[in-house]
Amino acid sequence: MSSLNLGFVGLGRMGGPMTKRLLDAGHDVTVFDTSSAALDAAASHGAKIASSPSDVGDRADIVLVSLPTPDIVYKVVAGNDGVADGKQVRAVVDLSTTGPSMAARIGGELARRNLRWMDAPISGGIAGATNGTLAVMVSGDELTFTEIEAVLTVFGRLFYVGEKSGLAQVAKLANNLLAAAAMVVSSEAMVMGTKAGIRPDVLLDIINAGSGRNSATQDKFPRSVLPGTFDFGFATGLSYKDVRLCIDEAEAMGVPMVAGAVIRQMLAVTNARFGPDSDFTSICRVVEDWAGVEVRA
Repeated sequence: MSSLNLGFVGLGRMGGPMTKRLLDAGHDVTVFDTSSAALDAAASHGAKIASSPSDVGDRADIVLVSLPTPDIVYKVVAGNDGVADGKQVRAVVDLSTTGPSMAARIGGELARRNLRWMDAPISGGIAGATNGTLAVMVSGDELTFTEIEAVLTVFGRLFYVGEKSGLAQVAKLANNLLAAAAMVVSSEAMVMGTKAGIRPDVLLDIINAGSGRNSATQDKFPRSVLPGTFDFGFATGLSYKDVRLCIDEAEAMGVPMVAGAVIRQMLAVTNARFGPDSDFTSICRVVEDWAGVEVRA
């Protein structure tokens, strides 16, 4: 389908489904991950396997990366044996949440190597990655955006926010702060109502029919909290990382984050209590423990 040779590094919860969508759309994709199981899964769908990030860069014109932390993104893209060492790669597209400071740092280093850097953080969870309904925020060179637009459209709806490196990262951090905030405040409201004696499912219906409805009450509570599964698909450690990044970047810009600091603390407690690999809907479990009541259907 595409005249571009694509590369993809990071085949985790989000990267795996996104790579499958590229392959299903007819794209030629060379992949790398530290997990052999993830590589085997990608190969079973038709992906070509590389031996390292630089090997991906040797074989692909455009390399997409989906990785958990800014430091890992830097190492994989600009470190020794990184994607940027590849002989064929012309542009790197970062689907991760790295924050604007790291985006500017990596973008600057790639520019010195005559490579282009595009921020394209995503929102919508595993379901969005699987179904192609993600929100894809993009910033960077407009000509490069035009070149990769058809590729990124496979993942969902695109929002181009400008040429300045890191702008899309700011948008992503703002979104994830709000998502975490909705989870925290909704947990407190739901636990209060449940302890008072209102059935949780009834209270949820009331909130969703009224002005208090939000992403947590409409999606996360009915799917993951009321059933007690806590399996929405976004790790507490990653949410905590994103909110910390948001607060740090905002403060560096001179923007106060008073409520944001409280959200960060709640995530710190959840991370300490249930671990970074727990689902971030476990925020509600913290409030439940404190109140001595469970919010269940």
